[in-house]
Amino acid sequence: MSGCRSERIRVLIADDHKLVRHLLRLALEPQCEVVAEADEGSKAVETAVKTQPDIVVMDLGMPGVGGLDAVRLLARRAPRVKVIVLSQYDDEEYVLESFGAANVGGYVLKSDAAEDLLSAISAVQSGKRFISPSIAPIVLRRLNAQAKRSSDPVQLTARERAVLKFVCEGASAKEIASRLGISPKTVQIHRANLMAKLNVRSTAGLVRWAIKHKIIRLD
Repeated sequence: MSGCRSERIRVLIADDHKLVRHLLRLALEPQCEVVAEADEGSKAVETAVKTQPDIVVMDLGMPGVGGLDAVRLLARRAPRVKVIVLSQYDDEEYVLESFGAANVGGYVLKSDAAEDLLSAISAVQSGKRFISPSIAPIVLRRLNAQAKRSSDPVQLTARERAVLKFVCEGASAKEIASRLGISPKTVQIHRANLMAKLNVRSTAGLVRWAIKHKIIRLD
């Protein structure tokens, strides 16, 4: 496992679980300098703006402002700060949506953090990107799937497809927000945009479109 450079990289840990933050701090120190911790998205942004760490290790599923929304806010308010997403989700939607943010340089599964996080920090600080090796094939699989969908009459973004899938499964806006690391208001905006883009007027219409275009399957 690679360590941080001799000049210690300054890291902010953002996760809503105190035990996780404690374990991450133990894993990173003394190779890195943990300058601050945050347990909520907006607090992570405010703390990063004040402390200006080199890297923020950001959990996706935090209360209040979700992880991805916090990442986007951080990109505007502290563009020099790089982000490594730390997530329990290995779905390609989360991986690709995370890398869609300009300041995200790494995606590490929580289950792989003990082995991969220091390597990810070193890589991202050097200007490279890092993905946990266990989920790297996911990115290739999704890119291939996107190529196959290129002839679809309506193109959906990765986030729109994720929201559509969860809506069709009957998840509430609050549940979808928690799963995707965004706010319930953002979920409602995506849902409204989907209905307009697909020219449907109800959840049933969204479900029919999703079945027709193989977003979901009837088993």
